[in-house]
Amino acid sequence: MSRQLFYSLLLLAGGTLLAAFLIWLRPEPVEVDRVETVPLVEVVPLQEASGAIPVLGSGTVEARDEVTVTAEVSGRLTYVNPNFREGGSVAKGATLLRIEESDYLNQVRAAEADVAAQSVAVLEAEEEVEIAREELSRFAARAKAAEAISARGSQILPPRAMNEVMAQIDAAGPAAQDLAASRGLATREPQLASAKAQRDRAEANLSDAKLRLGRTQVRSPFTGIVRSENAAIGQLVQPGEVLGALVSTDAYEVRVSLTPDEAALIPGLLDSSSGRIPATVTYAYGRKIYRMPAYVDRANAILDVATRNIQVFVRVPAPLRGGREIDSSGAEVGSKGKAPPLFLTSFVNVAITGASLDSFAAVPADAVRPGNEIWVVREGKLSILKVRVIQRSDETAYIVSPELAAGGSLVTSNITAPIEGMDLRIAGAQRQGQETESAAGE
Repeated sequence: MSRQLFYSLLLLAGGTLLAAFLIWLRPEPVEVDRVETVPLVEVVPLQEASGAIPVLGSGTVEARDEVTVTAEVSGRLTYVNPNFREGGSVAKGATLLRIEESDYLNQVRAAEADVAAQSVAVLEAEEEVEIAREELSRFAARAKAAEAISARGSQILPPRAMNEVMAQIDAAGPAAQDLAASRGLATREPQLASAKAQRDRAEANLSDAKLRLGRTQVRSPFTGIVRSENAAIGQLVQPGEVLGALVSTDAYEVRVSLTPDEAALIPGLLDSSSGRIPATVTYAYGRKIYRMPAYVDRANAILDVATRNIQVFVRVPAPLRGGREIDSSGAEVGSKGKAPPLFLTSFVNVAITGASLDSFAAVPADAVRPGNEIWVVREGKLSILKVRVIQRSDETAYIVSPELAAGGSLVTSNITAPIEGMDLRIAGAQRQGQETESAAGE
């Protein structure tokens, strides 16, 4: 046997003996009873409620009334309201712009002079009509007297008979007037009508001149905010030229898109005689949340072509007054500073008062599991309940189920393999128990 082979066998035998020795020295394993692990879950109270549920939506704040400021007459601007600047506020009836009025004042004076002249012409025509009537009346009386005398011949009439003839002549007066009225131009009635027409035209021209003079001042039709402006003193403007735009601050609107199922939860939405439907608008400003009262103004009877949803218009009165600050739970909190206004084109959340239900629950939206299920802990056991989701937002879901009245705690954390009736531990209850044991030990 070679020396190399000998050393190899010796090394192998030594390694085997060492391994056997280590196996002989190892300690015996300790047997431990298997402990079943009970899942630990986070929960919130599951409380049944009744009453009206809100129909939730969102939208962008839009102007309720908006007008374009234009010039109605031509001229040079002599005044521009200092508040007539983009973002400025103007009161109702405030003068926004003033156009040079000298030319229009002269037109008014000329029209007034024309009216005065035509009024004199009418008076002259009326006098001429009266004179013409009197002349025709005298002419008719003479003709009647001549006929009467001719009928008596050359007889010398006694005074009594002469009086009868004169009475016949006097009685002929109204008949003569009727005859004169039928003679057209002889009474000068057409000339009087023409003079009155000329006066009416002069008065109409005066009204137009005064109207043009009044249009040299452009006034605000309502209290509002200047969205845009394009006017400066000395600027020459023409009729129809756009000089700015105003947005009324009496009320804003929020267009909310609702599915037909959501819209059906609002009683009287499509009935114009049902009265105002209350709503609230919630918006954020400076990491704070504010809420303002509102109401449903109308619903569009034409479905949106892209989404097939119903467009509901919510009106917000006095948007610049601002809302009330609320906390994360929706409760109002005191605010030291003035609330910020509701800004145009801002994105807001809307809650519309919906139908009243006898039994429902408002739960965190994440607590509703796939398949519209919720996990409830009752007496330490898991109950898996089927629910119907009435309304849902990013944070809250409104659900109904026949088993809500039984109460319990709603599981908000995840469970790897939920099984009906499995044991669960509540995190809050465990911490409370540990604190109690620690206090008893001290």
